[in-house]
Amino acid sequence: MCGPSTTNDVAHDLPIKGARHLSWGMKNRLSKLIRPDGRCFYLPIDHGYFLGPTRCLERPAETIEPLLPWADALFVTRGVLRATVPPAITVPIILRVSGGTSITGHDLADETLVASVDEILRVNASAVGVSIFVGSEYEKQTLENLADMVDLCEPYDIPVMAVTAVGKELEKRTAKYLALSCRIAAELGAKVVKTYYAAEDFDRVTDGCPVPVVMAGGPKCTTQREVLDFVHDGLHKGAIGVNLGRNVWQDPYPVAMMRSLHGLVHEDLTPDQASALYSELSQTGTAGA
Repeated sequence: MCGPSTTNDVAHDLPIKGARHLSWGMKNRLSKLIRPDGRCFYLPIDHGYFLGPTRCLERPAETIEPLLPWADALFVTRGVLRATVPPAITVPIILRVSGGTSITGHDLADETLVASVDEILRVNASAVGVSIFVGSEYEKQTLENLADMVDLCEPYDIPVMAVTAVGKELEKRTAKYLALSCRIAAELGAKVVKTYYAAEDFDRVTDGCPVPVVMAGGPKCTTQREVLDFVHDGLHKGAIGVNLGRNVWQDPYPVAMMRSLHGLVHEDLTPDQASALYSELSQTGTAGA
């Protein structure tokens, strides 16, 4: 005879915006990417798809090995995944599925889809990432890429993360532009949106997006404290987490940086506390632990 139900028997919803109406499979995959605290810390190493062998990412396996224990997901291309990431990895995979251009080409925005849903399933990805370039010559093309990938992935309950890219046009990183890009991405079916941080009115970006917003790092910041400050501010203005690459693995002490950022995201450290942790780990020689 079955006993009385308890609160532990109740399947709690994901603690993120828009989760109530998602299917079980979609929630299951997102629950691997977003912690029970509603936060996330993604480690991107997909830069080579347009930059080539980026500094400190020449040998991806060596770069990520000490960082993975602190990552909630790895954002990676299929080629680097197969060539350098151990199949026994327990960190979820977000597969980059847009590309087709390089830093030497005419326009980074001229992207297409570079992976099929069969490929996504073969590598057991928990989600996929597609760039959109709102306001560029290729706006319509990249938005169609996003919509097409959503159509391909929905039958399999695979979440699509839209990446609001701007190429070399860094002046576009205003709250007004980012709010527009994030809202369009959500309207087209993205379940998560990765976007840049705006120093002014970033809450305008998160408030206007009906799905979770994750902050990108962009070009490497000048100082370690600059990174900690913008991450802390963005989290308190509605972002659920970060997707930081160069500001981590190009740091002189990447594990110390990874752990400090993890403290901001998941332990509610202040920038002062996170900076102190960074200093302790880097100065005592335990940064690689």
